[in-house]
Amino acid sequence: MATLQKIRTQGGLLVAIVIGLALVAFILGDLFQSGSSMFTRGRLEVGSIKGETVQYPDFQRKVEELAEIYRSNTGQSQLDEQTWVQVRDQTWESMVREKIMGDVYKKLGISVSEDEMFDMVQGNNIHPIVQQIFTDPNTGQFQRSAVVNFVRNLETGVSPEQRNYWLYLERQILGDRLQTKYNNLISKALYVTNDEAQFSLEGRNRNVSFEYIALNFNTVADTEITVTDKDLRDYYAANKDEFKEEKSRSIEYVNFEVKPSQADYSAAEKWITDIRDDFASATDNIQFVNSNSDVGFDGEWYKQSSLPENLATWVFGENGSIGDVFGPYFENNSYKIAKLHASEMMPDSVEARHILLRVNSQEEAIMMQAFADSLKGVIEKGGDFASLARQYSTDTGSAINGGDLGWFGRGMMVKPFEEAAFNNKVNEVTIVPTQFGLHIVQTTRRGALTQQVQLAVMERTVTPSTLTNQSVYAKASKFVSENTTKEKFDAAIEADGLVKRQAVIRENDLNVAGMTGSRSLVRAAFDAKVGSILKNFDESPIFEFGDNFIVAVLVKATEEGPAPFENVRTRVELAVQNQKKGDILVERIKKASEGKNDLYEIATQVNGSVNIASNINITSMTIPGVGNEPAVIGKVTALEPGRLSVPFRGNNAAFLVKVTNVEEGGDSDVDGERNRMLQAMGFRASFQAYQALRDAVEVVDKRNKFF
Repeated sequence: MATLQKIRTQGGLLVAIVIGLALVAFILGDLFQSGSSMFTRGRLEVGSIKGETVQYPDFQRKVEELAEIYRSNTGQSQLDEQTWVQVRDQTWESMVREKIMGDVYKKLGISVSEDEMFDMVQGNNIHPIVQQIFTDPNTGQFQRSAVVNFVRNLETGVSPEQRNYWLYLERQILGDRLQTKYNNLISKALYVTNDEAQFSLEGRNRNVSFEYIALNFNTVADTEITVTDKDLRDYYAANKDEFKEEKSRSIEYVNFEVKPSQADYSAAEKWITDIRDDFASATDNIQFVNSNSDVGFDGEWYKQSSLPENLATWVFGENGSIGDVFGPYFENNSYKIAKLHASEMMPDSVEARHILLRVNSQEEAIMMQAFADSLKGVIEKGGDFASLARQYSTDTGSAINGGDLGWFGRGMMVKPFEEAAFNNKVNEVTIVPTQFGLHIVQTTRRGALTQQVQLAVMERTVTPSTLTNQSVYAKASKFVSENTTKEKFDAAIEADGLVKRQAVIRENDLNVAGMTGSRSLVRAAFDAKVGSILKNFDESPIFEFGDNFIVAVLVKATEEGPAPFENVRTRVELAVQNQKKGDILVERIKKASEGKNDLYEIATQVNGSVNIASNINITSMTIPGVGNEPAVIGKVTALEPGRLSVPFRGNNAAFLVKVTNVEEGGDSDVDGERNRMLQAMGFRASFQAYQALRDAVEVVDKRNKFF
């Protein structure tokens, strides 16, 4: 199992094993029942890739395989919803890539031979994945013999789990090799000329400092420009890519929150009152609280200043005795009774040191306990604690200081360790287990003693009863049964004085904002028509999330692609206004700068100011204090010192610039620049090539209907 553990922890890859899929079997069982209409082939379609359908059973099988790998790698038996989303997304993207690139590899004749695979796994050119797994962490040496022995025993000498892990690794190695060959083909088509490399090098070497005038568009009043409908539509037609939208849905909803009724408060108060006498007479406070209270016994020690005023006055002001009871009283939506469980003179803080012995297995726990007992005996007979800590403690942070942890108060250490340190007498040594291992704890000093108490608290939290829940549900049910259209929905909200809320959701959102576990509402929104009341998978129009019943209506559906003109008219209008205002400001600067070269004089005439920027070159992304202005960077890096640019329009302002200083760098390595450019082009080309291939085929994703 040691090799398997290394595959899990060092491989860094997700590896697949095949497991039984009861869910898929259930679905297939329904599918083949005579007369079944729900689970037709079309209904089971998760999506399609290049015209080939992806069926739910096939997709879910791959999802479950990958999920099992996540569980193995993380040690978690259950995956949270966010992880499930990641698993499904990764599975889908893997299926898309395999289909698209598999066809490309076949068409180009790209393949990996058995000899190549052998060479990467056991030969002279070991793949990094194999190197990582079979490298001795102590020596850093690759263990070729370990690989050979593992592969030799793959059929009969290893567990099925290990075998499946390894086979998946081989598929990863094969896929990586195919992708590398494809990328190498692409890179051979890339070329950078000497002139291109020289031009790029000169641009990177040229750092300019400049002065500039920037007149913001908002300095021109709206009344100074005229924007026609034709202007807007022409701009929209020429710049549709700027107005792309994601697929989304807009909903409006009413929340019927389930809150405790007055009867619920009365019931909770009666319960706590009825149990008071039994609690007062109980001899085992801890057991009584843990068996009956909504909140277990906390075991904390409290000073007077740490308690709420009512409890502090009762305990310390009235000199309460052990066993005294206070309450009932109401606090934080709960009815409570407090009982004085213990009272001691205790320090606020202690100084302690420890030796930590880590424990990784049950066998180690037995050995380490014996070793800890031995060290404790040595210390109690006068042994040097600090020397032993430096030699044996696995807490490297404190071991270097002889195990010294300094002074610490309550709540700063894990509970078992804290109890040992505070209960010890000065120089007393105690062995205590925690989640970190075995601690040999010695308290070296104790702070000033103060009276501290432990309270046993019976607590009854006020929660909505079943009757209250049913009452709120009935209210939601009545509302939705009487208001089945958008018009009636809006009218009823206004008539009943309800609060209408709004939300915009995307297809892959896990939740509607503010509603935990509301994925079903997201799915319903993408399966409904505009103007209709949303319905759950069971056709119920009432969604239940926690203590809330939701009734919602779909008010808008936006599909992926350029937004309709009317939807973005305001944005288009702002862009056209800025364009026209920029033109006015450019003309204003142009007139003011005719026959002049003094930027400060021009600034005075246009009611502007002169700003300064330093060390800008062609690779710069922004200008300090201005932001993203590529037009400015392009202008200034091409200007000669002392010359004014022509006025021009930027992203947010109209500009006039003058370069004041140019510093040329000393890098003259044209070949190095060419190689840098080729490398950068190669990285981009690998990504862009796949993206182009994906954009060229039809990929239909219908996963939101199932998840």
